[in-house]
Amino acid sequence: MPVGRYLQRFLLGLLILGGTLTLVTTWRDPEEKALTGAARRLAPGEFVYLPDGATHYEIAGPDTGRPVLLVHGMSVPLHIWDSTVTALTVAGFRTIRLDLYGRGWSDRPDVPYDGDLTDRQLKGLLDSLGLPGPVDIIGVSYGGVVTGHFARSYPRRVRSLTLIDPVFASRPFPTRYALPVIGPWLWQMTVVPTMAEGQATDFLRPEDHPDWAERYRPQMRYEGFGRAILRTRQQLAQTDLPALYRAVGATGLPVLLIWGREDAVTPFAGSQVVQAAIPAVEFFPVDSAAHLPMLERSAPVHARLVDFLRAH
Repeated sequence: MPVGRYLQRFLLGLLILGGTLTLVTTWRDPEEKALTGAARRLAPGEFVYLPDGATHYEIAGPDTGRPVLLVHGMSVPLHIWDSTVTALTVAGFRTIRLDLYGRGWSDRPDVPYDGDLTDRQLKGLLDSLGLPGPVDIIGVSYGGVVTGHFARSYPRRVRSLTLIDPVFASRPFPTRYALPVIGPWLWQMTVVPTMAEGQATDFLRPEDHPDWAERYRPQMRYEGFGRAILRTRQQLAQTDLPALYRAVGATGLPVLLIWGREDAVTPFAGSQVVQAAIPAVEFFPVDSAAHLPMLERSAPVHARLVDFLRAH
């Protein structure tokens, strides 16, 4: 066969492959547009513009209330704290909750998603609000890693730390997603489109939260969401989490650990890992609750949380 015909077939194959990949991407990728100022005008709350990008946050409670910073988990943004905000503001606290970079209405910078980034974001937000003194900090799931890292980095800026079902052990991350170009594409095409429905595993009774996936979905429309989650997961797989919690314990800060007994995401047995790393931790196991006990067992969880905050 003449060389020219080989070349023609090769180019035709590339054209067909490129067209197929474009169709698959259009069909599967939920990210439709850039997160711009015009899009953010739809968002409640406020924004502060920090060196790594815009941070979305909301404040509630009396102006004179003691500030409590709430940090969400891997991908559900700040609305995860709705019931906690209600409970704490009624008790007289002033709550501050934010969307971590890559989530919700916050920017999606093209940077490593590691503890240094979240430290800069939390510190930058507190600085912008004129809160240099110690604040109470609460983190759920991956937010436990974020708040633990911040407490280790800036112990003098933390009055107390509450960890709710925190991630406690690194898990191997599939190497296929680390492949150049094709890895992030596979992640975006196979994992990201399923993430909204996948949040049901956070609950013991998902039927009690029928709107959870729809509340999650809007953030997925904006470019950079999938990349942020991928980079966070890759970084987390390389982090020595027991060592992080041991460092938190070494600060001497008051720590409350809350854990749902029926958690399938970060299993209840992990509570032993965190207690061993932070011997002075106060532990509150929660019956009939999975990964988000503050939502499934709001009354007892928030009563214990308020008691802890008032005691310190």
